[in-house]
Order: sequence, then C-alpha cells, then structure tokens
Amino acid sequence: MSLASETVVIGKIGAPYGVKGWVKINSYTQEGQDIFAYSPWLVGEQTIEVGQWRMHNKSMVAKLDGIDTRDDAERIKNLEISITAQQLPALSDDEFYWRELIGMSVVTVQGYNLGTVKDVFATGANDVLQVKANLNDAYGQKERLLPVLFDQVITEIERTSGTITVDWDPAF
Repeated sequence: MSLASETVVIGKIGAPYGVKGWVKINSYTQEGQDIFAYSPWLVGEQTIEVGQWRMHNKSMVAKLDGIDTRDDAERIKNLEISITAQQLPALSDDEFYWRELIGMSVVTVQGYNLGTVKDVFATGANDVLQVKANLNDAYGQKERLLPVLFDQVITEIERTSGTITVDWDPAF
C-alpha cells in the first residue's frame, strides 16, 4: 500500500451530545482542535464533513453532516476518525511522521543490524523507538527501546533505503 492511499487515525467519535446529532470528539492530534483542520473525515465506511464544532468545557463537540439525530450519533459512537495520508501536511526532508519509521531497519554505525522498528511512542522525556530484534540476534535480545535523540543516538534516517542508523551498543 502506498503512503498516498494509506489512512491515518486522528481521533475517535465519542458519546452523543444532545438530541440533534452532535457528538463528542476525542482528538489524537497534537493540539486537540487541529483535528478540525482536516476534511473530510473517514468514519467507519462513510466520508463525513464537519458542519460545525465548538469547545464544550475542556472537550470538543461537533455536528457532522448527515448525522441529524441522537440515534444517528449513537450509530457512529466509538468509531475511529481517519483521513488519507495525502491530507497530512508535507514535511521537510529532516522531519518524519512516526508511521514512516515503522518497518524501517535499524543499523548501528558499526553496521550491526539491530532489527526493525515495531512501534514509536512518546514518554515524558523523549520519543522512543521499539525495535524488534532479528531472530538470530547475537546478543540474545528480543527487542530494544532506543530514545529518539538526534545526533546522540540517531545519526541518520534514510527514507529511500528504509534505514535508521544509530550510535548504540548492540549488547544494551
């Protein structure tokens, strides 16, 4: 699947809000209200436009086109909100979406293959690469957690070859 045809989950439909089809919105975007910058949304099997939205206390609610009753809102409750990857803003050459890193090979500056990126997640200090080790890992590792620290741990990310080069001791 090409990145252009890939979908990206950016949030989730919450509980109905009122009787006129409004729903609570759970956003996964960095700034919660940024979810409304994307249109249309893919919700379940349907493409939906946001008619209106507003802040309600510390949460967000939206009126989606074609969702006009509380029963309509109940039917889409808990469905993921996705967009196509091509709706995402273009990044500069030295920026990456996490989804681009998943599946890349991780190799040390000495040429040792640590494995493949299985996941990327945030911690309080920095983002972390979860690297699934190769079956025949000489150090007996099943997985490694590497901090995403550019110029300290990560020395290069090469999109075309799908390789992340790291300064990391394979025994660690």
